Amino acid sequence: MARPRAFDERHVLERAREQFWAAGYAGTRMDDIARVTGLGKGSLYGAFGDKGKLFHRVFGDWCTAVVEVAEERLTGGPDAEALARLSGYVHLMAENTASDTERRGCLLAKGAAELAQNDPTVAGRSAETMTALLALLRTEISAAQRHGDIDSTADPERLAALLLTVVRGIEAVGKAGLAPETLRNIADTALAVLPMGDGQKGLAAGRSPAREN
Repeated sequence: MARPRAFDERHVLERAREQFWAAGYAGTRMDDIARVTGLGKGSLYGAFGDKGKLFHRVFGDWCTAVVEVAEERLTGGPDAEALARLSGYVHLMAENTASDTERRGCLLAKGAAELAQNDPTVAGRSAETMTALLALLRTEISAAQRHGDIDSTADPERLAALLLTVVRGIEAVGKAGLAPETLRNIADTALAVLPMGDGQKGLAAGRSPAREN
């Protein structure tokens, strides 16, 4: 009969995530993971496999969380509130980046940049995550079009891709050192350039959408 594990798996994964997030994959050794988790390397290998498998577990959990955050903001609700949901999500991403004073960035972006070229698991998980985010944005854009807030003749797929690129780009330029207010202005501008539908044409030209906290 197998002995139960004498450690909190979730805590170990969180500590491993922090190490990978801070030092990157190449900059992290299993000795580092053992140090931050308090486990011996034998226990780590027995529970999670080698460093690559452990990173895949951490990376997969992170990607799941990224999609869950988007789902909380973008899934469901009346069409009349779809534009507000889009605005809330884009501004949330800008605020999260603005508050990242250590400039660690997103583990999804860091892991993909470092490993996707040669690691099919990381490449595939990254693509799945981006596809899921794109679908959520596209659904809300279509809802806003049905309500008349976004031009119904615009291609929702292209607009979703634009917003996804803006959201992920904000994270990249924020990590590079752009000021928090600049990041917020990028979010405002991206939303302001969406083609307005009949429900929004009464707004003053150039007015940025209301910022949501």
